[in-house]
Amino acid sequence: MASRIKPKTLRSIGPENVKFAFRSMVSQKLRSFLTLLGIVAGVATVISMVSFVVGFNNAVTESFSSFGTTLVQFQKFEARFGGGGPIPEEQKRRRDLTTEDAEALKRLGTLSMAVSQERYLNGPGIGNTTVKNASGKEANGPTICGTNPDYAPANNSFIQDGRFLVEADLIHASRTCVLGPQTAEVLFQKKDPINREVFVNGVAFRVVGLLEKKGSLFGGDADNILLMPISTFDSMWPQVKNGHGDNIHIATVPKDPKLIQEMTDQEVAILRARRGLKASEPNDFAIFTSEAQLKSFNQITSGIAGAMILIASIALLVGGVGVMNIMLVTVTERTREIGVRKALGATRKDIAMQFLVEAVSLTGIGGAIGIVVGLGIPMLVKVIFDFPAAAPFWSVVLGFGVSTAIGLIFGLWPALKAARQNPIEALRYE
Repeated sequence: MASRIKPKTLRSIGPENVKFAFRSMVSQKLRSFLTLLGIVAGVATVISMVSFVVGFNNAVTESFSSFGTTLVQFQKFEARFGGGGPIPEEQKRRRDLTTEDAEALKRLGTLSMAVSQERYLNGPGIGNTTVKNASGKEANGPTICGTNPDYAPANNSFIQDGRFLVEADLIHASRTCVLGPQTAEVLFQKKDPINREVFVNGVAFRVVGLLEKKGSLFGGDADNILLMPISTFDSMWPQVKNGHGDNIHIATVPKDPKLIQEMTDQEVAILRARRGLKASEPNDFAIFTSEAQLKSFNQITSGIAGAMILIASIALLVGGVGVMNIMLVTVTERTREIGVRKALGATRKDIAMQFLVEAVSLTGIGGAIGIVVGLGIPMLVKVIFDFPAAAPFWSVVLGFGVSTAIGLIFGLWPALKAARQNPIEALRYE
């Protein structure tokens, strides 16, 4: 008979313990709610932060893809985020890169598909520059860049209407330009901008092309831009060419994405040879690559995520301590019940399992609520701010797994304490 009863008893342990756990939580609603707050806050923080970091990384990766993941750019100064403070003296003493350097890379490099010369209108002594249409409507501060025909393939830019700059434009320093879609929209609204005139500081330029929409990257809007031949640019702003600063960028892309490292090494060797650098001397120019910038941003976001997860871990630890305290109080309150169960034949294992299941059920519910909150916050932010937050499935599994593990870890000591109760003393407990 004992052998027939035992399987039934074992089968009923799980469901009975879960029922006991829920009855206990329902009977002490406020206490259970306060105990769950730490678990809910910790799990929600973990999932929310992972969602924001993953969404941000996806957005940055997508932006880099639109600008070209194989871009290798040479410039005088190292890249600085958000301004980056004053330029170090060592970088100020570097020699300027020149159009001759770009031409040498184009002539001697065998692995590059395009070499773009780019000069931007910025820095001291430039003054206010205006871009207007024939009726006087002014563009909203577009970036003005002097460049060559290789700009388009080097920067992954495409023409949606008209044409791009050609060599004849550079040779004759023609007053032609290509507009970004945002600049064209401000100046011409819904009208076709091709062959219309824009006035840059009062000088008339004929619009020959319209770029496809690309979006922004690191605060720079690639859609609000005006491109002109670099020869024309130099004739209008010779102080930029002859000034001492980051006056030219040289953007290159390989013929095959697999050749990006080989192309970079070849081009670095060409520039070092032109600048007379010895093997022991470091580069006196900066190298900007999309891959390096992606790694830098991933490191930054990983650091932020790590800090937030640490804060969430503290919340989970506090929640775990709260669970342990509540379970210890529960064990004390139910000492007589423990004595009755032991008198009726319950083993230490049965008692320990009962309280352990209660602790796990408590933290599991907290984890489930935390998951809902953690998923809800990114969804709300996505709707309100159009931020591409995305919670990966593993973050949900991690959140629930951690909350359950906390129940096991912090519920173990109260469960063992309950299991060790002396049945006689427990029955006498008032």
